[in-house]
Amino acid sequence: MLKKSDQTAVRKSAERRGLPDLIFERMHRAIKSGAYKPDERLPTEHELATEFEVSRPVIREALRRLREQGFIYSRRGSGSYVRALGLKEPLGFGQLENVADLLNCYEFRLTLEPAAAAAAAERHDEERLAAIRKALELMRDATNRQSHREDADYQFHLAIARAARNTYFSTAMEALKDHIAVGMKFHGASVKREASGLMRVFAEHEAIAKAIADRDGQAARQLMHDHLLGSRERLFQPSQQD
Repeated sequence: MLKKSDQTAVRKSAERRGLPDLIFERMHRAIKSGAYKPDERLPTEHELATEFEVSRPVIREALRRLREQGFIYSRRGSGSYVRALGLKEPLGFGQLENVADLLNCYEFRLTLEPAAAAAAAERHDEERLAAIRKALELMRDATNRQSHREDADYQFHLAIARAARNTYFSTAMEALKDHIAVGMKFHGASVKREASGLMRVFAEHEAIAKAIADRDGQAARQLMHDHLLGSRERLFQPSQQD
């Protein structure tokens, strides 16, 4: 049983994030913390829906993600059980230690994120599209103030991975959060040195969001690729003034 404070947090965060994602993260945290023991039977969908005050389809989607990522398993006719984490550790990466690591991260993102953007264009629903647009609006507000928000930038890219509706995309992005944040921080600092740098980068994000909303997978793929490639080049190539 999760704490009452967790239930309250779920309700308060409902407007900010997708409910299945939120329930998944709460249950994932409970499993990792030991609140649910290995091989312990989880409450039924009805019991979980009552506990979190959400619908059973929301619980079902969260359980599906937990099952796909190896945190729980099912027994026919018996329900869902917690998997011992030692049997299948969640995806993770070591600390970012040098420039070579950051370059490798960009190389991986150039493979991962264009494919996720194309899939998001084909598979998104209104809820996932709204999450992309919300992050974009945060970036627009920051850009209008001649600022850069790494958190909104990351949430934009993560929302696209989630809109692809393939948990391998979103899980990889979540595992890379700290690595991506480093690149976004330095990239944001570099574009702020140019008069139109922030506006140009925002326009790149806006074009990606539009292609996804228009269900143009080919354009979404190419725009994401060009954006990441440009980000890498702006970060690592010296300016003409240097």
